[in-house]
Amino acid sequence: MFLISSFIVFVVFFVNVALGAFADSAFLGDVGEMLVLSFASVIFVVAILRKEADRSKNDDS
Repeated sequence: MFLISSFIVFVVFFVNVALGAFADSAFLGDVGEMLVLSFASVIFVVAILRKEADRSKNDDS
């Protein structure tokens, strides 16, 4: 769930950067890009930490 969410938010960032580079019509400003990329990174870290916790729980059993 979190990994898919991270991918979707990163795609939004990538589309914004691509539109800004090729069509000069980015829909987010600099601060918006930073926030979206930071949010994608945080969600990705949460996904990885949850995956590690699940794996650790299964290894202990």
